[in-house]
Amino acid sequence: MSDTDIIDIAMQTMMVALKLSAPILVTALAVGFLVSLFQSMTQIQEFTLAFVPKVVAVGGAIVLSGNWMLHTLMTFTEQLFERIPSLLG
Repeated sequence: MSDTDIIDIAMQTMMVALKLSAPILVTALAVGFLVSLFQSMTQIQEFTLAFVPKVVAVGGAIVLSGNWMLHTLMTFTEQLFERIPSLLG
């Protein structure tokens, strides 16, 4: 196994991690921004008002993109396992 193989696997792993976390993080960011904007306009400073919508939105994002996330992770794992014999030889 060469240095380039290790770097390639590490790069692919980071890209898969970025792809899998993006729907959840973008959803939480967008909902957090909208709730903060609403709170600043109405001057309501309630913690649960910021927390509950984020939890619901992130749960919805997981439900909507969960199948795609699982498929992406399984494809990456299968490709990695198929690559093992060439890395050992």
